[in-house]
Amino acid sequence: MVTALIAPILAALAGAGLVIQQALNAQLRGGLNSAAWAGFISYAVGLACMGALALALRDPLPAWATASRVPWWAWSGGAFGAVFIGLGIVLVPVLGTGTFMALLVAGQMLASVAVDHFGWLGLAQRPIDGPRLVGVALLIGGVILIRR
Repeated sequence: MVTALIAPILAALAGAGLVIQQALNAQLRGGLNSAAWAGFISYAVGLACMGALALALRDPLPAWATASRVPWWAWSGGAFGAVFIGLGIVLVPVLGTGTFMALLVAGQMLASVAVDHFGWLGLAQRPIDGPRLVGVALLIGGVILIRR
C-alpha cells in the first residue's frame, strides 16, 4: 500500500521518468530514423513490462462481465498515451526536454483544473478557487521563463 508520505516521492520520480522516457525515445527515433517505429517499440516494451508486473503481482485477468461494464471512453487512455509518446518523439529534438516538459506540465495542469472543476470523466468535482488560479498563473509564468 502506498502511504501519504511516499506518494509524493513516487509521483516526483514518475515525473523524472517521463523526462528520461522522452529523451530515450528521441534517441531511438534518431537511431531508427522513424518516429512511428520508435513509438511502437516504446509501447511494445511498456506492454511487456506491464505484463511482467501483472504476472509478478499474480493479478488475475478481469472477467469479461467486469470489463464490459467499463465505460467506452475509459478504454481510450492508451490512445492518449500514444499521442503523448508520438509528440514527444517528434517535439523533444525541436524544443528540448525542458521546454517540452514545461509545456506538457502546463497542459496537464490546465486540463486537470478543468476536469476537477467540472467533475468530468467520473471524477469528483473540485471547483476552481483563488489559490488554484494563482497556481495556474505561476505555472504558465514558469513555462514562459523556461521557454526563453
